[in-house]
Amino acid sequence: MERYLQEAEKALQWHRNLVAEMRSCRFDTIAAHGLYSMQEALDFNQGSVIEPIYMSTSQAYRDSDEMEAALGYKIPTWCYSRIANPSMYYLEGVLALLEGYGSEAETSCLATASGMAAIQSAVDPFLLPDPARPEAPINFVATAQVYGGTFQQFSVRKDRERRIEWRKVIHSTDLSEWESLIDENTRFLYGELPSNPCQGFFDVRAVANLAHKHGIPLIVDSTVATPALLRPIALGADIVVQSVTKTMATSGFVIAGALISRKNLVSRVGSPEMKADFATYLKLLPNRDNGPNISPMNAALAINDIRTLRLRMDHMSRSTMQVAQFLSAHKHVERVEYLGLENHPLHDLASRYMFLVDAEHDQQYGTPVNRYGHLMSFLVKGDAQATRDVFDAFTRIWRATDLGRVKSVATIPAISTHSQQGEEGRKLAGIPSNLIRLCVGVEHPDDIIRDLDQAFSVLDGRPVSVSTPGFSSGGASSARLGETFL
Repeated sequence: MERYLQEAEKALQWHRNLVAEMRSCRFDTIAAHGLYSMQEALDFNQGSVIEPIYMSTSQAYRDSDEMEAALGYKIPTWCYSRIANPSMYYLEGVLALLEGYGSEAETSCLATASGMAAIQSAVDPFLLPDPARPEAPINFVATAQVYGGTFQQFSVRKDRERRIEWRKVIHSTDLSEWESLIDENTRFLYGELPSNPCQGFFDVRAVANLAHKHGIPLIVDSTVATPALLRPIALGADIVVQSVTKTMATSGFVIAGALISRKNLVSRVGSPEMKADFATYLKLLPNRDNGPNISPMNAALAINDIRTLRLRMDHMSRSTMQVAQFLSAHKHVERVEYLGLENHPLHDLASRYMFLVDAEHDQQYGTPVNRYGHLMSFLVKGDAQATRDVFDAFTRIWRATDLGRVKSVATIPAISTHSQQGEEGRKLAGIPSNLIRLCVGVEHPDDIIRDLDQAFSVLDGRPVSVSTPGFSSGGASSARLGETFL
């Protein structure tokens, strides 16, 4: 076994050197290359320039000594793809580097089967009883403005079913409100920024400092911004969760999530091993047993989309700004929620933190540039039915609950993503029935604006385009679809 231990140390040192080398590269280079090196390609992968997809369920071993060392976690191993796999390793490596970009923090990553699995993985280890005070009640503090699935996980799966109290922050810019909800039984602070769908935002550096003052971690969902526009770990956060499904894997082929953590995080509970390297601890122990980790195919597809992340976020952000400005001036729009608009109440706060990464080193810009992402919302003047009428009249914008796609997508959160949390929950999150969430894709913004304009014409009583001709007739259109698929 000694031989395997010695070889493992050489491999680990090679890995450390590669990570150090990649940390010295710019964001776009990291996104394109990640931890897949030319040496690895030539030595192990037939010279393949792109990372191979490792679809195997398990790894074979040379002998019993290697198997024993591997399954005891004494040497690096892929062992079983429920736990680890080379394709997962490449995705986790690039995400850890991108989220830690521009900071001194050492980061590690755990890739999961979905964004919701990433959130559960991030919060559950902190919600176990304290061995020193097993009867003490447990609570956590989180913003009320969160994605509908997160709201359900926190309010139903944690609060209602497990009696773990979710203390809701209503005014997330009020630091005193955050602090008033923290006590000796609080396990973490949690926030989403910008929030989906209403563009909630908070002072992430100040909230991180508050968390650490009380000896607890700050967990941030940064799905909408991605590390191309915001890197919370560099601002003091301990853990970032990403629904990789969304903007990172913009093609729409992937369901995936990720948790990226700084090493040596702050926590009142948990073992020294958990605090030292949270993501790796999860991979090797809790998630080994619970099994929520990503599949190799989804990991490989996500890697391919991530290569162009910064370029896409720049283009989509600029297009969204144009669309937001158009909607702000439209007679049928009550209000536009987009942090990039100067009249938005959180614009100045967001402008302190949301920048296109490396714009100052870009030949196109040469100076720091604010970018605010692809997600926005707008309120239609009128009632819920007027909102549905406008929504139903879209012909270029897709009606779906997705976001971050190459194609523009819209939804009415009150009847879709946030319907399950009920009217009271939506009121807390600021989601009225006349709100439409719009995620602008990579199309030309003129075409999205034209589609919005013709959809609004339904409120003027003018004829509008029909996006799905014949579908309202029921059986006939279904028969045509059946003929197509047969």
